Amino acid sequence: MASFLSDLVRVGFSKVNIIIFGVGTSIATARLLTPDQNGIIATLLVYPSLFMVLGSMGIRQSTTYFVGKEIFSLDRIRNAVTQIWLITSVISMVVCFFLFYFLSKNIPDYTLVFVSISCIPFSLHNTYCSGIFLGKNEIKEFNKINWIPNFITFLATVLLIYFFNLEILGAMLAYLLGHLSIFIALILKRDNLHLKSLSFDAEVIKKMLSLGLVYAIALLIVNLNYKIDVVLLENLSTSYELGIYSKGASIVQYLWQIPLLFSSIIFARSAVSKDGLAFSRKVAQLLRLSLIMVSFVAIVLMLLSKPVILLLFGEAFLDSVPVMQILLPGVVLLTVFKVMNMDLAGKGKPWIAMKSMVVPLLINLGCNFYFIPLYGSKGAALSSLISYSSASLFFLYFYSKETGIPIRDIIRYKKTDFEPFKLILHKIVHKLKR
Repeated sequence: MASFLSDLVRVGFSKVNIIIFGVGTSIATARLLTPDQNGIIATLLVYPSLFMVLGSMGIRQSTTYFVGKEIFSLDRIRNAVTQIWLITSVISMVVCFFLFYFLSKNIPDYTLVFVSISCIPFSLHNTYCSGIFLGKNEIKEFNKINWIPNFITFLATVLLIYFFNLEILGAMLAYLLGHLSIFIALILKRDNLHLKSLSFDAEVIKKMLSLGLVYAIALLIVNLNYKIDVVLLENLSTSYELGIYSKGASIVQYLWQIPLLFSSIIFARSAVSKDGLAFSRKVAQLLRLSLIMVSFVAIVLMLLSKPVILLLFGEAFLDSVPVMQILLPGVVLLTVFKVMNMDLAGKGKPWIAMKSMVVPLLINLGCNFYFIPLYGSKGAALSSLISYSSASLFFLYFYSKETGIPIRDIIRYKKTDFEPFKLILHKIVHKLKR
């Protein structure tokens, strides 16, 4: 537990910085740009973000698994991952461009598209590298640099929009610089991907892709549940409604940083865990603790939603208040998936997420087609609420079935659940007395 708490503190520092600078960037774009411009930015980010998931081919997760289990040597894995990265970067950028060309209707300048898709190779590189860090259980090293993109993006956003008046282009260049910064940091630390041999290691690549593709498909389905509303809002509504939705969603989705505080640790430790059932029970305990913390923050945000939106984004985004309020219960429920999926992914079982998300994705699509024309951004939020709620129930059922832990044991609180809090409090009191 002491080792876990040590990792938790390190991850906590990273996650707090991610939240602060992420919210700071959202505030800057809201204060310096109009809701319509924010809607265009959301459009420019949606396809690259999906291809940063699909293009990754699940290599981060399969790398963590193979490195953690020591199935292949680290040099063989690194070389194979580098070759995969070069190929997937090119393919992802080309396909993403054509998606913008054929599906997007509100892009004012294709220079913005080129800047947007230029983020993909840097993002994929950083994602692949993180799999090596997690596989070696180097939580400390991983979190030393994990927050850098959000920090650079925030600074560049303020600089390029406020001082250079680059508006949407400035926001997109800031996003690119954020991804480029951690790419440079990894090169300086010599933890970047690099080729040691031009010959393809067919054995490693085949096994990584066979597992990675399952991760990629699972992650794509999961992320479509988060992003499909943005795609459909752009096509079924206006840039204004999309801008309003993106700001309301941006606040509540940071609640997932609370369970994600644990997720990197869970994933890395699950990959090397010898007693799978015992570890799954520990993850269930972390879920129960996460639900308490997420629910508490969600209630506060629900009660203070209007002052929060006005304080952060201003009156132009007042319509984001109902969006935020509708999304909050669904975000709380989806904490079930956010925490427990990392356990099964770390055990090389990503198909559980895929099974549990397919039906909610179809529900999400149907609801969006029905509600967006009627209610705009609020309709998209309602669709996400229904989708997130159903996804949580599906995943809880499949997780229970896969691990053999009854649902009542997963969700039932015990006195021992609160021992980590007691231990942290004891350490704080002890230090204050010294």
